[in-house]
Amino acid sequence: MQVKVSRREALSGGAATGAAMVTASRVDAAASPLLAPRPPMGWNSWNSFATTITEAQARETAAIMRARLLPFGYDIFTVDIQWYEPEASSYSYNATPVPAMDDYGRLVPAPNRFPSSTDGSGFTRLAADVHAMGLQFGIHLMRGIPRLAVKRNLPILGTRYHAADVADTNSVCSWNPDMYGVDMTRPGAQAYYDSVFRLYAGWGVDFIKMDDMSRPYDAHAPEIEAAHRAIQRSGRPMILSLSPGETPVLRGDHVRRFAQMWRISDDFWDEWPMLEAQFTRLENWTPYRAPGSWPDADMLPLGRLALGKRDSRFTPDEQRTLMTLWSIARSPLIMGGDLRHLDAATLALLTNRAVLAVNQASTNNQPHFVEDGARIWSAVPDGAPRDRYVALFNTGATAKAIGLPLRQLGLIAPVAVTDLWSGESRGRVQGHFAVTLPPHGAGLYRLAAR
Repeated sequence: MQVKVSRREALSGGAATGAAMVTASRVDAAASPLLAPRPPMGWNSWNSFATTITEAQARETAAIMRARLLPFGYDIFTVDIQWYEPEASSYSYNATPVPAMDDYGRLVPAPNRFPSSTDGSGFTRLAADVHAMGLQFGIHLMRGIPRLAVKRNLPILGTRYHAADVADTNSVCSWNPDMYGVDMTRPGAQAYYDSVFRLYAGWGVDFIKMDDMSRPYDAHAPEIEAAHRAIQRSGRPMILSLSPGETPVLRGDHVRRFAQMWRISDDFWDEWPMLEAQFTRLENWTPYRAPGSWPDADMLPLGRLALGKRDSRFTPDEQRTLMTLWSIARSPLIMGGDLRHLDAATLALLTNRAVLAVNQASTNNQPHFVEDGARIWSAVPDGAPRDRYVALFNTGATAKAIGLPLRQLGLIAPVAVTDLWSGESRGRVQGHFAVTLPPHGAGLYRLAAR
């Protein structure tokens, strides 16, 4: 399907010449407000719906999110991959897709799945209704330009160039057949990205998860920069989240300049080896964690997953370890499970206010190495520089006492200990703090020096 674009939009979209270039340069030069001052929190459709979510399912899920998660800070609602694919059916992809596009090669919602887009308004109505719930609206986007747009050689809005003029047909995603890369050295390349992000800004999009970006990083860096510029020129602040990883740590300075979130691993699922591997990755990214730039350990595969076929394979202890690690390391908290089947235990795990405060309001988050089979992190609570948050992890296969000398935390006097998961006081300790934890278990505590 192709959606017609009005003459007015075609005439106003020429960012390549004249006054539009002046406007774009002024926007680029202007000091923009900090995006994502705290780790983003929200929900994403991938873990539970794969490529298949429909408008009805999205609206139902957003309403549940508003009622049950928004009061705790989860406010970004994201429709993941292939919302433009009429025949999307699972976690696999059609070899020869026919995505819904407009006349300028820009992806639009598949109308058979998102009927409010049938008149050519894209996600405008769905985004407006999500906003009315107090939520932000996010979408997934693959790197590049649709292969079908190149085959049809569609024009690039506001320019004399066409899709084939900017496409790099040798730059393809290894796991998804939808797109070709964009050669940013060619005339019209930036104009294409500008037109895409301007369209989505007009729909009311607040968050874009852009896929096939972080690997191989250097090859895709020009398109990362192009997306950043396009957002600056779009007229709407939009958080840019790069996916998948593993983003190379050596490119930390670059990635935090051009995105607010970036994946530190490939897709993360509910398997203990994957969770254990995230410890080292989060430790390595510590120098680059700051307001506006968040190393992303990926979504939380909790509750009902995989098109409703199963519940999370993580044990209760492993689920607590997951939430504790993401919180103390200040990874974005993006729930992936099906909210229509949200059970009480999963809800409690997601909505512990004391634990969420560690993720949202702490500084100097850092690891402390003690011994194999043990991981320890600490942080300073906002507004309480003499206190410490301490996360203890037993990554081994048997119960074990995990702890460290308080002097490693800069604490000398006795401290009062509160278990943040239970809310219970654990009395006062001096000299050394340790807790016996079950296999794959974790504890999260506040040590108050008063």
